[in-house]
Amino acid sequence: MPSTLNLPRADGGLAPYTLRGQAPAVATSGTQSFNRIAYSAAHVVSDPRAAIDPWLQTAIDWDATIAYRQHLWALGLGVAEAMDTAQRGMGLDWATSLELIRRTQEAARHVPGARVACGCGTDHLAADAAGSLSDVIDAYQIQMEAIEALGGRLIIMASRALTRLAQGPQDYHTVYDRILTQAREPVILHWLGDMFDPALSGYWGSRDLDQAMETALAVIAAHPDKVDGIKISLLDKDKEIAMRRRLPAGVRMYTGDDFNYAELIAGDGHGQAPEHQHSDALLGIFDAIAPAASAALTELAQGRVDRFHAILSPTVPLSRHIFQAPTRFYKTGVVFMAWLNGHQSHFTMVGGQHSARSLVHLAELFRLADTADLLQSPDLAAHRMRTLLALHGID
Repeated sequence: MPSTLNLPRADGGLAPYTLRGQAPAVATSGTQSFNRIAYSAAHVVSDPRAAIDPWLQTAIDWDATIAYRQHLWALGLGVAEAMDTAQRGMGLDWATSLELIRRTQEAARHVPGARVACGCGTDHLAADAAGSLSDVIDAYQIQMEAIEALGGRLIIMASRALTRLAQGPQDYHTVYDRILTQAREPVILHWLGDMFDPALSGYWGSRDLDQAMETALAVIAAHPDKVDGIKISLLDKDKEIAMRRRLPAGVRMYTGDDFNYAELIAGDGHGQAPEHQHSDALLGIFDAIAPAASAALTELAQGRVDRFHAILSPTVPLSRHIFQAPTRFYKTGVVFMAWLNGHQSHFTMVGGQHSARSLVHLAELFRLADTADLLQSPDLAAHRMRTLLALHGID
């Protein structure tokens, strides 16, 4: 019999909610080929038993963290490692990030076809400690060398220090020219909007997105052989499409748009190069909806576009809820989904960020996840939701 829970409402009252209990989308095997490259930016699992001060120190449950990456690989998804979804620069420091990359790279060696790309930034250098562009370049080089020594491919993350120091577009050219020239193999660039990280406002030398895009495109055009693609997280599909159509041949657009990913991945058929007629994916939401993402991408690869949308479109309201403003707190929803679906035994996070969203927000997330058939075991999810409600005084 379907479970019924009393869920809190925004007005302070309670309303009964009965789970649908529908079977989730069937996940494909990792041996299935997609016709899109799809990375999930994966979260880390904290260790709630560690004797630390959670706001100040980091403790990771390594076994559960790597097990989740194996779950993603089994679904045919790649892992974008040590990104903001993993609380990089938001609780996860560089030393722990490098250990995470090392462990993930080691695990990937035992999984045929496992795809991994690793976040490379400047976060070990405090933004206010950088005195020159050379300091920023040196910081990037330290992380590049460490990741490449482990056999990792690079995702060049946006730098808070560069944002603070740069006087205009030319400073971005100076930094990116140096690091792209030195990269061993093509990298993915990462343009993270200030809705995800307010410290990155004005990246690429302008708060005007069109002007910023011109700078990013010029950087890519100067090094097309060193850029595999660019991931943009601006939550603006029109900006993404406009930039996608202007990329050099062979350079991909990896959508980071957690509001419009379904239509961006499906594509519009416009673009001089085939890879510019759609977006590939590097998404935080794919962590939370991995089985549905895998099933939908399988349908797309078979030419069943209607089935692709039928599976993926119902997940969009959930994603928009998880990534609602303040968007930087989206990671709470991602980890909450992992807990509801049994991928970790607790709902705690690095930096104590499990408290970043309200109970009302999490209750609506629970409802939307059920509506989109994303609860892998509705009975387990209902039990865990009841536990959370009880902790907040709701029986």
